[in-house]
Amino acid sequence: MRLKFRPADGSFYDLFTDLANHLVTGAGLLAQMLADGEEREEIATRMRAAEHDADETTHAIVKRVNSTFVTPFDREDIYSLASGLDDIMDMMDEAVDLILLYEVKVLPAELSNQVEVIQRCAELTAEAMPRLKSMQDLEEYWIEINRLENAGDKSFRRILANLFSGDYKAIEVLKLKDIVTSLEGAIDAFEKVANTVEQIAVKES
Repeated sequence: MRLKFRPADGSFYDLFTDLANHLVTGAGLLAQMLADGEEREEIATRMRAAEHDADETTHAIVKRVNSTFVTPFDREDIYSLASGLDDIMDMMDEAVDLILLYEVKVLPAELSNQVEVIQRCAELTAEAMPRLKSMQDLEEYWIEINRLENAGDKSFRRILANLFSGDYKAIEVLKLKDIVTSLEGAIDAFEKVANTVEQIAVKES
């Protein structure tokens, strides 16, 4: 029988939880960016700060992996999970930055559906990270993330169809398509993280 030694040091789990909580912050800022009457410059500044915090936490995880003899699970999986979480923040930061740089005055109401999916994915991911320590009660997490990703895909297709309906000027279509694609990228990245968690759970079971 193969025995697994799981180190008592819980810092990895704490760092993954911190990183996921940065995503909750970022998703909230993304929602604010879409709200009418919000100060976009100030929101974008706060998003950059949140993205920087996420980068710092990601670097802390990598540094700890490189300085730890026994890790809680495979090093490659730790790198993949940290990178995947960081990618989500990057995509949300990109969407906020594009809204600001493109000076988009009016955003399609349908974008709120994508942002709601992102916010829910962020919440579920933040709730799941502490459970990596026990590897228990994670299946519902990746199943729900997969369901949300499918819903996000459908919303993405509807938004694209609306953009190309002829109701928008060509330049506006290009700008909005970039923003919507960034949001879709964030949703896809959440599913990638959930898949990584599932792979880790299977290996450690």
